[in-house]
Amino acid sequence: MVPGGFSYGDVLGAGSGMSNTIMHNAKLKKIFKNFFENEDKFVLGVCNGCQFLSGLKDIIPGASNWPKFEKNLSNQYECRLVQIKIAESRSIFFKDMQNSVIPIMVSHGEGRVGVNVNENVIGNYVDSSHNIAEKYPLNPNGSKNGIAGVCNEDGRITIMMPHPERMADKTCSNEDGLALFLSLMN
Repeated sequence: MVPGGFSYGDVLGAGSGMSNTIMHNAKLKKIFKNFFENEDKFVLGVCNGCQFLSGLKDIIPGASNWPKFEKNLSNQYECRLVQIKIAESRSIFFKDMQNSVIPIMVSHGEGRVGVNVNENVIGNYVDSSHNIAEKYPLNPNGSKNGIAGVCNEDGRITIMMPHPERMADKTCSNEDGLALFLSLMN
């Protein structure tokens, strides 16, 4: 898992400091490319992890359609509970969950998908009737079609802006929340 939470230490846009370091260092780029090409490996990128991995899409097989995550239309940091409806996708993290609507936390300033993505969408922000939310505040960042995340073509690598690991009991640690999330995926 590539977690969120490192935006304050980044430069030139969320996730881009780390992704540019890798993309402009031949040795690091090769290490990451080999990892992503290994069909026995999988990755979940959340929030800044999502932005970071989207910056590596050129070395991730089947990720050429991935969007860049841009500044929220509200021009502010958004942190609240929203709903996403799980789309039919190849994501191993959301297998057999299509059409499920789940409450989930968002916590970001640059989470907007500014282009229309038609393939490998893993979920969309929705309203109380479970219709795709195009408008603020139900769509917290202004993403086209309420897109909350995408996966690569074989479903091993999923990136998403909302924080599934934060949807555990307050008494749980982050590790417990992640374990709960992963157990729900089985």
